[in-house]
Amino acid sequence: MEDTDAPPLDRIPPHNILAEQCVLGAMILSKNAIADTYKLLLPSDFYDSRHEIIFNTILDLYAAGAASDPVTVPAELEKRGQLSRIGGLDYIHTVVHSVPTAANAAYYAQIVRDQATLRGLVEAGTRITQLGYAIDTTDADELINTAHAELDRVSEKRTSEDYRLLSELLTPVLDEIQQTDDDPHTVHTGFLDFDRVTNGLHAGQLVIVAARPAMGKSTFALDILRHVTLREKRTAAIFSLEMSAADIIKRMLSAEASVPLSLLFAGMPNDGQQNQANWDNIASAYNRMKSAPFFIDDSPNLTMPDIRAKCRRLKHSHDLSLIVVDYIQLMSSHKRIESRQQEVSEISRSLKLLAKELEVPVIGVAQLNRGPESRTDKKPMMSDLRESGSLEQDADMVLLLHRPEYYNTDDRPGEADLNIAKHRNGRTEIINLQFQGKFSRFVSGIRANQEEPPPPDY
Repeated sequence: MEDTDAPPLDRIPPHNILAEQCVLGAMILSKNAIADTYKLLLPSDFYDSRHEIIFNTILDLYAAGAASDPVTVPAELEKRGQLSRIGGLDYIHTVVHSVPTAANAAYYAQIVRDQATLRGLVEAGTRITQLGYAIDTTDADELINTAHAELDRVSEKRTSEDYRLLSELLTPVLDEIQQTDDDPHTVHTGFLDFDRVTNGLHAGQLVIVAARPAMGKSTFALDILRHVTLREKRTAAIFSLEMSAADIIKRMLSAEASVPLSLLFAGMPNDGQQNQANWDNIASAYNRMKSAPFFIDDSPNLTMPDIRAKCRRLKHSHDLSLIVVDYIQLMSSHKRIESRQQEVSEISRSLKLLAKELEVPVIGVAQLNRGPESRTDKKPMMSDLRESGSLEQDADMVLLLHRPEYYNTDDRPGEADLNIAKHRNGRTEIINLQFQGKFSRFVSGIRANQEEPPPPDY
């Protein structure tokens, strides 16, 4: 039985050798694992000095753009004269074979980080205890200050100083106010009136696009993605819990090529003059789309940790500029949460934090409850956001999409209202759009009657 009264110095400090091996093994096996873990750990977090050496070597290779694998890591260690210090090639093989799956690298890293924090607390506690026995009783206040300083040192290793003095922030903010050219971080949507009112989407924003079913909320989000990736040539990603990747591509082809979506889903033979024209348009759209920096993830049962890890990798490797999640109410939390309302609240907060962390706008598509059906005009309101008012609270912008003709075919056919119902840093307004349903797209009024494929520089 362990002697809990033994002095701290007689006990082994907290550590987890297996977790340390698993982190390093994952980093050697997967470049993605390096992206997931390098910001979580410091070299000194490793209890085993051999692991600190291996960790530094992997990071140096990664920073140089070189491969980190079971061949290059020991080769680099040999080059540095450190291979024998870590136990040779055999120990590298031990580390690599210790990891069950590289996909869990961040979880292993968190274990290592927590153990390092506990070691820091033990060391600080030991120093405080020693001072308590050694110091003159008249200097108790000094001891308290010293104890705080010791604990602060432990905390400082875990957090960076994100607070800054006002005087340091004023000048860059004034420069931003004076800036008349487009902010390079601004993401334009391609909808001219909307971009005029909002000046586009901005880094760190959570934008909720909400509507009743069949209003076109996914179509609207895809239109923005199409503009960002094909026109602005910027990297974007969609995490789709509703549509498959094939469905998304068909909708994009229909919108981009001006070929009816129904033909793409039904199948279109390559015969006849009209079909040939459609295939020519598809070929032209294909050439524009094939090099687009557009990532699609239609994995089932996506959770926020999944999305966060994937977006971090995309941000690091492809300078991710926009994230779309379609749609929020189909997501599930990885935590045990009492109610669905709390679960959606947790997801909403996580999306906002993701936008701030990666400094990109995040569009969350959301479904409204049946509130509009009970009104005479059928128009949506922010209070209709289904399952959670936190979507309204967390969002920097709430966009409510409404097509009157859905309820009455004679009521403004082909038109749609995009209600900027909430705009944290600007004014609210209702933007008129045109809905070209057969091509699965919305367009601004200036392009409302255009049915030919858009030019390459659109």
